[in-house]
Amino acid sequence: MSGAFFLSALSFSQMTIAQGENGMPTNARTRLKICCISTSSEAALAVACGADAVGLVAHMPSGPGVIEDDLILNIARHVPPPVSTWLLTSRTSANDIVEHALTCGTNTLQIVSPIDPGEYQELRLNLPASTRIVQVVHVEDEYSLEIAQEYSGVADAVLLDSGSPSQNELGGTGRTHNWDLSRHIVNKLDIPVFLAGGLTPQNVIEAIELVRPYGVDVCTGVRVDGRLNRTKLSEFAAAIACT
Repeated sequence: MSGAFFLSALSFSQMTIAQGENGMPTNARTRLKICCISTSSEAALAVACGADAVGLVAHMPSGPGVIEDDLILNIARHVPPPVSTWLLTSRTSANDIVEHALTCGTNTLQIVSPIDPGEYQELRLNLPASTRIVQVVHVEDEYSLEIAQEYSGVADAVLLDSGSPSQNELGGTGRTHNWDLSRHIVNKLDIPVFLAGGLTPQNVIEAIELVRPYGVDVCTGVRVDGRLNRTKLSEFAAAIACT
């Protein structure tokens, strides 16, 4: 299992057998997801710089990196394993999410909107068994812990992000949030937790040392004028390697 990303052929449960008290797999490196990938060349750059996963953003009410579903499908087809491909969907019903996932052909779903945890049973019944589901929890206040705990019983992983669903702000804000609260959530969950929101090459070491997430997720922090930047991405990956 060493070196394999948690969303390859191995399941989350297999990858999280050896965990420390804070939910981090023992002796494991921090996983890296590069989000808002908009072209095949950006995907190739992300892979070359050590990405474990690439995020492909479908229609959203706000935020950067949105591309059409057919482009998501094309990019996902050309990402080499074991790098995983994540579809970011804002759909909220199981039927719509399943349809979206099958259309786009990724091996992982990142559900960015709050959905009824009861929808997960329908998702599991209709998605390929190999599909992993990551539920976004927007860290706004202490109630975020309760939300994360509720999803931890049904999702394969949780991703803690900035934003506010009530304001149709579902990600890509470029803002950090309360990392102390995120650390508390990580400590309380027994599934992998990713950290997103305003991460940069300058602050990612501090974020990892405080929160101790399974992985980190970056979009705006490694871009210049909206384009993925090799220098920033390399600096970000190097910073993670220091933790």
